[in-house]
Amino acid sequence: MGDWASFAETIGDMIADAIVSLGRIFGLTTDAAGIATSALAGAAAAGAVAIVLWMYFGRYERTVRDVLKHGAALVLAGALLAFVVHDIRHTALAALGLNSARPAVEFEIRLPPAALAALGRDAQIELHTDRNQTIAQLQGPAALADGHAVLRGSVPIEFRTADRLVILNLPGEGQHLFKLRLAANPSRTAIFGPWHLADRAPSQSRPKAVRDDYAIRYRVI
Repeated sequence: MGDWASFAETIGDMIADAIVSLGRIFGLTTDAAGIATSALAGAAAAGAVAIVLWMYFGRYERTVRDVLKHGAALVLAGALLAFVVHDIRHTALAALGLNSARPAVEFEIRLPPAALAALGRDAQIELHTDRNQTIAQLQGPAALADGHAVLRGSVPIEFRTADRLVILNLPGEGQHLFKLRLAANPSRTAIFGPWHLADRAPSQSRPKAVRDDYAIRYRVI
């Protein structure tokens, strides 16, 4: 069984090296070469196992030991196929800048105490990136212990990019913008981070105390 795995791995490595060399010659991008390498190397390895299986199943007489070997070979082939599919999917998603794990940002936006009664259902929060725009799911307004209103919600992180902006749209208030200080592919966190004031408010002529009432904190789940 170990010989089969080594043989398949050797074939896969040879194909991978060949693809990388051809990619350099024909000017393929790193992402394209990576997808092609994963696909062809996996296909070659699977083909090698298939040849070995055909050679074994081609025998007319089979002993109990042969049946056990054939069963183990089928398990190996299935596991290899599953690995190939997973590897191609992971490489393709990375090349497109997509997050395969689909994390999300859970946030709390602090508002002035007077804003709680006026919120209703008209507030909307969006996540804008250089790749897409997504409307957040809100849990409804609540009140903090200090009297401030707070909006809680979450929004999925669909693309790997560090350019993320949360936009709060309030009726009669305009837009408040909050830049998310996260890596392109952030790790999950158990607790919320510190409060950050709005990076841009509808009017900078308001008193500083009023502008400071708008803040956000968040975590990745």
